[in-house]
Amino acid sequence: MVQPVSRWSAVLLVAAALGCAAQSDPGKPAPGKPAGTATPYVLIDEPAGAKSVAEVRRTAKDNDEVVAVGRVGGSTDPFVEGAAAFTLVDASLKPCSDGCPTPWDYCCDAPATVAANSAMVQVVDADGRLVATGAKNLLGVKELSEVVVRGKAKRDGQGNLTILASGVYRR
Repeated sequence: MVQPVSRWSAVLLVAAALGCAAQSDPGKPAPGKPAGTATPYVLIDEPAGAKSVAEVRRTAKDNDEVVAVGRVGGSTDPFVEGAAAFTLVDASLKPCSDGCPTPWDYCCDAPATVAANSAMVQVVDADGRLVATGAKNLLGVKELSEVVVRGKAKRDGQGNLTILASGVYRR
């Protein structure tokens, strides 16, 4: 025989069901973690001590551990297809908003200014190899996303900076 449910029991059951539904919304990313990412390269906590891209460019030596903050951009397509790599631009530069269809290319600034305030970011695995998955999907970033990148500085013969990233935090 089925026992009748008291009014208080029914209220508690409904409250419990609503509480569980509110706690697990698969459509919402966890704070600090972009939707659709399950990767060791996405940092859940923002690294401490972030410096501007411009400052890291001025001060970092080859193989220095660095933490840089900036925006994805610097060209009409700042992403490297088929690789976890993109251009990071100093946040002091403002995206071009004068009717520009691609404000993330910073076309209102002189190319030399953009270059002096940019770094290439390459997400690398534990063996130092470039991850062969697009950064948009791997990290959940897009043009003008503000990110904090942790990794090692690498300089080429012209002094250009690449950050070999072990992790990326999306603000």
